[in-house]
Amino acid sequence: MLLVLASASPARLTLLQNAGISPCVMVSNVDEPALTVALGAMTPSDLCLSLAQAKARDVAGRVGDDVIVVGCDSILEMDGVAYGKPASAAEAKDRWRAMSGRHGTLRTGHWLIRPATGDELGAVASTEVFHASPTEAEIDAYIATGEPLRVAGGFTLDGLGAPFVERIDGDPSNVIGLSLPLLRLLLQELGIPWYELWPKP
Repeated sequence: MLLVLASASPARLTLLQNAGISPCVMVSNVDEPALTVALGAMTPSDLCLSLAQAKARDVAGRVGDDVIVVGCDSILEMDGVAYGKPASAAEAKDRWRAMSGRHGTLRTGHWLIRPATGDELGAVASTEVFHASPTEAEIDAYIATGEPLRVAGGFTLDGLGAPFVERIDGDPSNVIGLSLPLLRLLLQELGIPWYELWPKP
């Protein structure tokens, strides 16, 4: 069984590879900003799940039957507001000033499709993230690396942003971009044991 990852995220790919799975990567053609506007008012949880579903369905229409397509979308929720990737360095700086010394919830929508059977399902994983209080110089230096502009919430747990995360409450892989425990359970619901995706000896 081949897993098709409907995401350009190198962090999600690395997570799967480190867990013994070598997925095929096929990036969706979904215009996330446009779709977010089109979806209108939704809870952050519903929003990330809807975006994950759209990505998975887009890719599922372009692959064969004997695969499992996985679409994901991550957002950071603070005070009921969903934050994706900052659109600019100025926005990233405002985001870090708002996050400093506070906590938010990193939510990742997961949507799985098995084209051979037409089965599809999804769920959202949530992890509490407690941010440090970096200095202005640290914030500026971090933003200058470009990393926060490439990731949901404007921070990473597995990269240069890691020193600015004091602790988390929940699944760390979810903060990186894909919840491995949740993915295992969703695959189980589709009748696919996790170990079936490991390479055969």
